[in-house]
Order: sequence, then C-alpha cells, then structure tokens
Amino acid sequence: MSTNWSEALADTLMARYPDPNRYPWRSWCYPQAFMLFGMERLWESTGRVKYRDYILKYVDEHVGPDGAIAAYRGNSMDDIMPGSIVVWAYQHTGEARYRLAADRIRETFDAYPRASDGAFLHNAGPRMAGQVWVDGLFMGQMFLTRYGTVVGDAAHCFDEAAQQIIAIERRLRKGTSGLLYHGWDESRNASWADRETGLSCDVWSEGLGWYALILVEALELFPADHPHRGPIETLLRELIEGLRRTQDPATGLWYQVVDKGHLPDNWHDTSGSAMFTYATKRAAELGLADAATCEAMARRGYEGIISKAKINPDGLVDIYDACDGLCVQDSYAAYINYPKKVNAKEAVAAFLWATWIMEKPG
Repeated sequence: MSTNWSEALADTLMARYPDPNRYPWRSWCYPQAFMLFGMERLWESTGRVKYRDYILKYVDEHVGPDGAIAAYRGNSMDDIMPGSIVVWAYQHTGEARYRLAADRIRETFDAYPRASDGAFLHNAGPRMAGQVWVDGLFMGQMFLTRYGTVVGDAAHCFDEAAQQIIAIERRLRKGTSGLLYHGWDESRNASWADRETGLSCDVWSEGLGWYALILVEALELFPADHPHRGPIETLLRELIEGLRRTQDPATGLWYQVVDKGHLPDNWHDTSGSAMFTYATKRAAELGLADAATCEAMARRGYEGIISKAKINPDGLVDIYDACDGLCVQDSYAAYINYPKKVNAKEAVAAFLWATWIMEKPG
C-alpha cells in the first residue's frame, strides 16, 4: 500500500469498485463525480495511467457515440454535476462525443428552474419547488466554470456562475459570520424552513464544505478581469475567517454544526473537515487569502482527518465519523443525531481531495 493516504484511498476505491459506476449512490450522480475529481488530481500529479483510465471508464459507460448520456435526466443539480467529468474527458482526449455530451448538459441550464432572485433550485421537480440548497452551488458551478474554460460560451458561463455564488451567499448567509445556512425555501413549505425567513436552522459542516470548495475551484478558473472576481474573493476571505474561528484547536477538525462546537452533543465531522482542509490549502496556493493562516489551518485539518482513517484487516482504507447523504434537516438535534456511516460516500471523496492536496509534490 502507498505511504500516502490519497493513493492508498484511491487504490482502495478501485479495489472496492472496479466499475466506478458502482460507487454509491446511484448511476450518474454527484458522488461519482466528486470521487472522480480526486482521481483527476492524482493522475495529474502522479502520471499514473490507472487513475486516468478509471475516470474514462465511467464516462464511457454513459456517453454514446452521438453524445447521448445514459441515465442523464437533468432535473437536479446532483444530476448535472457528473457533466464536469465529461468536460474533463473532452479536454484530455478531444473526442467529439464528449463535446456533444457536454453541450447537452450546458443546454439544461437554459430552462432550469430558478428562485425569484435567479438562484437555481436544487431540484426541478414539484416536491422541492422553491428550495435552494448550498450543496447545489457546487454541483452546478463546477460544470459551468469548467465548460466555460474548456469548451466555450465563457462569458455567459462565468457571468452565470458569479450570479449563482453571489445570490446564494446573500440568501444563506448567517449574519456577518462568513458562514452559510444549509438551505432556503422561497415557498416556506418545506418542514425545515423558517416561516418568516425560509432559512434552515443551522450551518451544516458538509454543506458549508461544498460552498468552500466551489469558491476556490471557481476562482482558479475565473478570468482575472471579471467584474465579480473581487467580490467573490472577498466572500472566500470572509469564509476563511469564519472557519478559523470555528476550527477546534485541540483536534484541527470542524463540528457537524459548525458554529456550535460548545454544545456537548456536537461532534467532529470528517467530511466537512476534509473539504475545509482542501479549500484553505488551495486558497493559500492560489494567493487568495493570507497564506500563513490558511497553511496552518490546513495542516491542523489534515492531522485531524487522518486520525479518522484506519486500515482494515483486508488492507483497505476505511473513513469514519461522517453522515451519508444528509439532506436539509429540521433541527439541530436532527443534524447531530443523524446516523454516521463508515465510508460515507461524500466523506470518502472529500478525504481523497484533502489528502491529495496536502501530500502532492511541491
């Protein structure tokens, strides 16, 4: 087994799921894309073709010769997110079918439902009408910023991505903390929505993690002269200050409900902690925030998350202390008492991202 956690986990994933399409939760959905983003980075830093081939195996299972995408429905941000992997495949192979598939996903945005302020709804179906989740910001903008960079329509893609980031931050912000609530329901019909504000009750670690990731990932690609680049950089710095204040100094981890670490039943969430570790390290690398502060936060975060990993008797990596597939909850108690799962799909992928960025050469 590799001495690096990132490579050990990647090799574990390929052993557990020789077919990447079998990675939970269902075919063609956000978990596969999130995990495969980590494989992208490993291939780029190590040059090991097995990682590249694993990604392309997933894409080729779904994209036909004419660019049609098996299992693509386009009715949620979760469904759109794997399109980012298709853009990557086109970027690295030049195959026309990948371009056609990416174009089809790009067209989904033209008629995708929005809230009154232009923010994309998390799901296009009637059951979740009016609901905006912080999770969806990552799912949609990973595609748009990559598409705009690699394929075309850059002006529209980056304008839209900026609009989404700014609109969702305005809707979900928790005062001046730099932190965001998990969701907002314009209709006020969701069980979790405050009847006056439409907001959910708490700042969930993994939800805030999606926001942290998209800020650094988008800013890496945003044109230097884009009019909204500066404001988005400010949002990132505000977030990092909020994360600095809420990081547990004893463990380097963050809590399941991020800003309520003083409560005795709160606990350290591996998934969000890994996302924050990646984001703070990436912010330092890109010169987007104070490097010394971010490096220190990332180093403590890394030490914290690797304490949540164990090698099992089969020689495979297991990741502990995270929830699996947690949607917006009604109360603090619901977030805290949601069942934990070993190898929760989001935590595994987030751990791969975080260990990669902390362990890569240079």
